[in-house]
Amino acid sequence: MKYIFVTGGVVSSLGKGLAAASLGTLLERRGLKVVLQKLDPYLNVDPGTMNPFQHGEVYVLADGAETDLDLGHYERFTNCVLTRSNNLTSGQVYETVLAKERRGDYLGKTVQVIPHVTDEIKARIREVGEKSGGDILITEIGGTTGDIEGLPFLEAIRQFILEVGPENAIIMHVTLVPFIKAAGELKTKPTQQSIAKLREIGLQPQVLICRTEMPLIKEVREKLALFCNVPLDAVIEAGDVAHTIYEAPLNLQAEGLDVTVCRLLHLKTHTPDMTDWKKYVNRLIAPKKRVKVAIVGKYIELQDAYKSIYESLTHAGASLDCGIDLVLVDAESIENEGAEKYLRGVAGVVIPGGFGDRGVEGKIKAVRFARESRTPFLGLCLGMQVATIEFARHVCGLEGANSTEFDANTPHPVISMLEEQKDVTDKGGSMRLGTWPTKIKEGTLAYQVYGKKEVPERHRHRYEFNSKYREALESQGLVISGTSPDGDLVELVELKGHPWFIACQYHPEFQSKPNFPHPLFRGFISATLAHED
Repeated sequence: MKYIFVTGGVVSSLGKGLAAASLGTLLERRGLKVVLQKLDPYLNVDPGTMNPFQHGEVYVLADGAETDLDLGHYERFTNCVLTRSNNLTSGQVYETVLAKERRGDYLGKTVQVIPHVTDEIKARIREVGEKSGGDILITEIGGTTGDIEGLPFLEAIRQFILEVGPENAIIMHVTLVPFIKAAGELKTKPTQQSIAKLREIGLQPQVLICRTEMPLIKEVREKLALFCNVPLDAVIEAGDVAHTIYEAPLNLQAEGLDVTVCRLLHLKTHTPDMTDWKKYVNRLIAPKKRVKVAIVGKYIELQDAYKSIYESLTHAGASLDCGIDLVLVDAESIENEGAEKYLRGVAGVVIPGGFGDRGVEGKIKAVRFARESRTPFLGLCLGMQVATIEFARHVCGLEGANSTEFDANTPHPVISMLEEQKDVTDKGGSMRLGTWPTKIKEGTLAYQVYGKKEVPERHRHRYEFNSKYREALESQGLVISGTSPDGDLVELVELKGHPWFIACQYHPEFQSKPNFPHPLFRGFISATLAHED
C-alpha cells in the first residue's frame, strides 16, 4: 500500500479536494485501485448539524455517514464508493479517545495528544487502507498548515511516514503563488513560508501543487524547487480552470503530476487513457444547445450549498450535448414578489432539499408555477414535500395543508415526522440516512426514467409523506410512483397530465458522475429541451 498525504498552505479554499480527486482520476486510469480519505480538524463529530452558510453541502454516503463535500468530489471523479471511515474529524478522534479512557483502555495512564490522539488518527488511516484492498490511499488534511487545530493530524502523518517508510508515502502540498500586479511578478515567499511551517513539524513535501493566476515561468519553478527542496519536475502548475473543474485532471496530467507521483512511489503503470474524459470536457465547453434551469433555494448565495445538484445537472446536460445556464433564485424573493417575476422563461425548475421554514412559502409558489405553466419540475427531498403541500392546497382544496415541521397545528398534516423519529432527541446522525431501496411502479414516468423496478437511493430526512392522505391526493391526479419495498413510505410522486413533473424524497444528486449522469437528472434535462422546442 502506498500513501499520499495532501496538505494546504498560505490560505484556505485552494482546492485540495479537487487536486486529490484529480490525482485519483489519473492514477485510476493507470490501472491502480485508489481510495480517498478526508481528515477534518474541526471539533464537530460530523458536518451534519453545521450551517450550510459556514460549511456548504453535507454529502451523504451510502452507509448513511454525513460528510464533508470534498467526498463528493472523490466519488464523482473516481470509482470509489466511500464509507464513514473515509471522513475523520477531530471531534470523532477525541470522542473515541475519551470513550476508551472512560472504559479504562489506557490502564489509568495520563491521556495525551501524543501518543493517544495521534495513535487514533494513524489507526484510522491504516484501517481505511487495509480494508479497501487498494493500491494507493490519498488522504487530504483539511484546513491550512499552521492552524492549531490541524497540528495533531500533521504530527500523526509524520509518525505514520516514519513507520511505513519514505518509499511508501509522499506529501503533496497545495499552495498559493500570488501574482503581485504592481510588481508584475509571481511571489514565491508565501510558499516558502508554508513549507518552512511543515518542516518545523518534521514534514517535507515531495510535490508542490502551485495555485496561480499566471503561468509558472522556468525561473519561478527553479526558485520554488531550490528553496522548497523538491525536484523541479515536482513543481506543478495549477492555474484556474478555463471552463469547468473537470479540466483539472487533464491540466495536471499535462504538467506530469501522475508521472512524478508514480516515480516517487516506485509504481510501474501504463499510460492513462483519458479519451472519454476529454470528450466529456469538450461537450461541456462547446455544447450544441443550452437551457435555463432555475434552482429555488434558501442558500443560493453560497455556491457550495447545492454543489452536488449543480454537478448533476452538468453531467446530465453533457450527456445530451447541452449546456446548463443556472438561474439561482432565493425562495424568499418568490415568497415576497411572486414566482412569475423570477421563473418566467426558464425551461425547468428544481427545488433542492433543506430544513426549516424560511422560504418555504416561496418554494410552494415555485411548485405552483411549474405545475400550472407545465414547466418541467424536479423536487428533491424537501422539494417533494413542498410539491405535496402545494398539490394538497391548490388542487385538493385542503386549506392550510402543511408539514408539521413548519406548522405543528396544521389542519392537514400531509407531511409529518417519521414514526421512528418522534422519540429522537439528539440531532446529529439521527435522521433517516444512507441508501434505502425504492420500488418503482410500472407504467409511470419514474419507471420510464429508471427502466427498473427497484433502485437504491441515498436519503437524509426526518419528515415523510403522510399516508393518511394518499387516497385524497391520488384521487385528484397525484401519482405515487415509488415507495419503500413494503409500500409504507412514499418515495416518488408525479402528476397526471403534466409533461414532466417528478419529486423524490431522496437525494439522487449523490450518485451522479460525469459520464454516468443520474437518470432523474438526465430525464429532467431531456424534458427541458423538449419544453424549449
